[in-house]
Amino acid sequence: MRVATDIGGTFTDLVALDNDGNIIVGKADTTPKNFEAGIFNVLEQAKINLKDIDMFIHGTTIVINALTEKKGVKTGLITTKGFRDVLEIARGNRPDLFNVRYKKPTPIVERHLRREVTERLNYKGEVIQELNVEEIDEIIHYFKEENVEAIAISLLHSYLNNEHEKKIAQYINKKYPEFLTTYSTELNNEWREYERTSTAVLNAYVKPIANEYLSNLEKNIIENSSSSRNYVMQSNGGTSTFDHAKIAPINMVESGPVSGIFGAAVLGEMIGENNLIVLDIGGTTAKCSLIENSNVKVTTDYHLERTNNYAGYPMKVPVVDIVEIGNGGGSIAWFDEGGSIKVGPKSAGAEPGPIAYGKGGIEPTTTDANLLLGRLNISNFDTDTKIEEVKKQFHESITDHLDVELDEAAMGIVKIANSNMLNALKLISVRKGYDPRDFTMVAIGGGGPMHSQDLARELGVKKVIVPSTSSVFASWGMLMSDLRHDYAQTHLTNTKDLNYKEINNKFVELVDEAVSTLKNEDVNNQQIVVTKLMDLRYEGQDHPVEVTVPFDKVDENNLNDIIQAFHKKHEQLYTYALEENGTEIVNLKVSVIGKIEKPTIKEITVPKGDSVKEERQVYFENEGWKKVKVYDRDYLAIGEKIEGPAIIEEKSTTIPINSKDAVTKDSYGNLIIHIGGDNYEL
Repeated sequence: MRVATDIGGTFTDLVALDNDGNIIVGKADTTPKNFEAGIFNVLEQAKINLKDIDMFIHGTTIVINALTEKKGVKTGLITTKGFRDVLEIARGNRPDLFNVRYKKPTPIVERHLRREVTERLNYKGEVIQELNVEEIDEIIHYFKEENVEAIAISLLHSYLNNEHEKKIAQYINKKYPEFLTTYSTELNNEWREYERTSTAVLNAYVKPIANEYLSNLEKNIIENSSSSRNYVMQSNGGTSTFDHAKIAPINMVESGPVSGIFGAAVLGEMIGENNLIVLDIGGTTAKCSLIENSNVKVTTDYHLERTNNYAGYPMKVPVVDIVEIGNGGGSIAWFDEGGSIKVGPKSAGAEPGPIAYGKGGIEPTTTDANLLLGRLNISNFDTDTKIEEVKKQFHESITDHLDVELDEAAMGIVKIANSNMLNALKLISVRKGYDPRDFTMVAIGGGGPMHSQDLARELGVKKVIVPSTSSVFASWGMLMSDLRHDYAQTHLTNTKDLNYKEINNKFVELVDEAVSTLKNEDVNNQQIVVTKLMDLRYEGQDHPVEVTVPFDKVDENNLNDIIQAFHKKHEQLYTYALEENGTEIVNLKVSVIGKIEKPTIKEITVPKGDSVKEERQVYFENEGWKKVKVYDRDYLAIGEKIEGPAIIEEKSTTIPINSKDAVTKDSYGNLIIHIGGDNYEL
């Protein structure tokens, strides 16, 4: 049996596949005080015998929680003499020119813990001043006095020559093994000193916490199961071994959400849908991403906590291009100072949760609003709470302050949540030059199917897919993932007089390093797939655009094809191309995938029984209350067409079908919703 678990802000999810292709799902409350307990709770709930586990894959929020809650360890930074304030200076980039509320992030490392060492490289990576190793002892002595637990090392121009960084790390690891070290170039070899330093510091900040957590989890898994293949989900959409994850835990910053995106790409290939907009709504957040021609987009331009008024913390690590906002089922409705009602980003989380959970929550949430609208049924909740209690809290917190009826207030909360999510969906589609009408939406997470149709209609999307394991789809995606590692090297050169031998040799070095990492993870040559990429820009520009290099070697015969691909991509992103301008190569990149044998997904068998559970009153926007049939998803026949308005329920999510929409079920148990009711063919 293969088992994947995903720890979210509200729930811990599980998907397991046995050798016969049978799917087992589980969902339990996340246990913030002891995340491991939530994992074993969901295993017990799903009735999985640990001894049956052959492969274990895990996604976790422990890294992003430690970062956002500022609960990492006390960290010191060693940098080149004269450059201790790079974290403080940061960048002055503003979202818009006159944004006077813009804030730079407060450095994770206080100034007195940012220590300098004598050494210097020039911009070519050549040594100007040798490293003075003797200064390190004095620095470490000071760190000990200040109770520092982890050390980040980031030196000027080390992306071209990291010998000094490695020497410092090796010296500390040998002489002072009680410290966990991170040097910037073991994470990334791209230029931009501030971003590189920020990434190293953030990795060091969470490294002891992540190491302890992963070590304890792996120990429990190994001792109690038969699994010899244990993997951790990374932010790039692939997995890595526990040992590799301990070196670079920063690669787990979005490990849960991105697995759902990758799973959607796999699902799309299974059912013949290559262009997808993925909407993942959980208890705490809503995430969305775009997949074009089955390719999941990965970027190294990731900023933790970035908003319109806050720059956030940059991380130069590969992360699936994802937009995440604080709107989920547990998002709280509240009034701002002007009396306007808002939804999120504050969440009721797992504890106490929405009012409907009956765990002490008293603040109205999106889940409570959907319950009052009849979309959800209180009897499906594991709670003794009565709907009258939810109504009472809504009156006290919302309707008593507004001159509206209860159902209008609840509908208003849902519409505000939808508006927030729509803005996020536009960021990954319209704002990047894509027409949403050319895409199919995949709705995942416990709340994705609930809101997807309204959002699809607003975007012009004509089809929505709700996977068979939609509420735990991130875990399903982990089971479909491969081992993956990404490497990059800044190599600034003009394409006019390109040294082809030098470029190809650089690519060979990157590929060799990547393949070596996979071989250390027991992957053979037949399982390895290599993709080469370049970052290009126009002369005089600052930021580049990434394009794929689909050739074994770059030469005078194919260079123009690469440049033309750059022009086309630049025009798509920015509405113009400057074909008369010169172009420069900025970064060379490789992505290597170690293919893992995929489990076979078999077609479902529909049990005998009536698919109609009941009829109940449900509130629809612009239509009011309507009596509709409520269907049990498990008993829906394959190919059966259900026309809206209707409700389809399963154990952990509900799918409202609006008027003029229609839904059918395919042979794998996925629901295909056609917006507008046209074209019911699968």
